[in-house]
Amino acid sequence: MKRTSILAIALLSAFAIPAIQQARAAALPMDGVISDSMCGRKHMTSAKTDAECTRMCVKQGASYALVTKDKIYTLAGKTSVLAPFAGKHVRVEGSVKGDTITVTSVHEAMANMPAGMPM
Repeated sequence: MKRTSILAIALLSAFAIPAIQQARAAALPMDGVISDSMCGRKHMTSAKTDAECTRMCVKQGASYALVTKDKIYTLAGKTSVLAPFAGKHVRVEGSVKGDTITVTSVHEAMANMPAGMPM
């Protein structure tokens, strides 16, 4: 019986530890600018601010997006939480799967963003 318990704990650990490590690795903070999936790095209208254009595009069916130095990620999260950050430099935390970040938190980033950031 004791041998079975030890074997069960060893097997559970073998599966749980990699899963925990993968979950922690995928929940990295990312810095970028909140835009939308239609415009991405460059907004199509010059008559509106980046924030206004982003919100307008989202109302028309686009998704909020995080534009980083290297990539554009679609943001999965509550629109009401993301809307105030449209057009702003932010730090987003969440789980990354492919090109989508499921947002767990977002806040305005420090003024000193890395060189080469869009917008």
